[in-house]
Amino acid sequence: MTSSVLVTGGAGYIGSHMVKLLLRQGHRVTVFDNLSTGQRDAVQGADFVKGDLRQATDAARAFSGCQFDVVMHFAASCYVGESVQDPAKYYTNNVIGTLNLLEAMRAVQVKRLVFSSTCSTYGDPVSLPMSEDHPQHPVNPYGMTKLTAERAMADYGRAYGLDTVALRYFNAAGCDPEGALGERHDPETHLIPLVLREALRLRAGGKPEDTQLQVFGDDFDTPDGTCIRDYVHIADLCAAHLLAMECLIGGRVSGFNAFNLGTEKGYSVKEVIETCRRITGQDIRYRVSGRRAGDPARLVASAARARAELGWSPEFNDLAEIVETAWRWFSREPARAIG
Repeated sequence: MTSSVLVTGGAGYIGSHMVKLLLRQGHRVTVFDNLSTGQRDAVQGADFVKGDLRQATDAARAFSGCQFDVVMHFAASCYVGESVQDPAKYYTNNVIGTLNLLEAMRAVQVKRLVFSSTCSTYGDPVSLPMSEDHPQHPVNPYGMTKLTAERAMADYGRAYGLDTVALRYFNAAGCDPEGALGERHDPETHLIPLVLREALRLRAGGKPEDTQLQVFGDDFDTPDGTCIRDYVHIADLCAAHLLAMECLIGGRVSGFNAFNLGTEKGYSVKEVIETCRRITGQDIRYRVSGRRAGDPARLVASAARARAELGWSPEFNDLAEIVETAWRWFSREPARAIG
């Protein structure tokens, strides 16, 4: 069945991959984005509305002229370190922007929402793997603003009949398997693209000893001393959003629902670098720096609820497969990958 979907933040990394999948499935898609971090050329074939959710009038304008069946909400600021340095930006963008979206939806009686959330709502792990029942005690403003948005959605569900699926990502990674879309952040903070940028520098003739690639701490309580994270491929994230949308439209979920998205496998920073070395054929080196505040040793998901209730299982279960899709895009688009 064809649906009409509003995708906020649809010009960004995850949003643009989602738009591509929705269009391929035959849905009608409108992208709403302020292009502060997204790229207009990443939106291919969808209607586009430029606007800022921090402005209530812009949020309302996104719904003019079209009755949407569902909203997918990706628009947010998402850098942990920046959120500590500039919490006002995060509360304005992630909380006020979301509240403006919810009010715009309420005004036109759009009652289905798929929300891009994060494992940062949990804070430091008290048990592993982390399930949706894990306590939510964020340790940074980014996680707190996402949790605040989740709680607003739950309250709107009880009061106004809003049905929400919040998808809590662990570490989004990889690029479009067909090579049409990639990962472009400015500044870049994600490990895999940072390592692949170093590979591009070496491929262009740079010296390995001049590396600026940093590993933040090598004295964690892990087998090789570096942090362990659960990496989930962008295509698998998008597949989960599609299943969530279908569940909402089919009436199989109601009220507020949360699902973790991860592979239930953990890879250390050193394992990621070694995998990138093998796939790129480059002598990638790094410098060890001090730990970052709030970095837990391990973050690994339990995705049992997503499997059972959404019917979701990741297709890309191996780190090498994830890195290969990213390197395919980075090596073909070096100018855009580096920025």
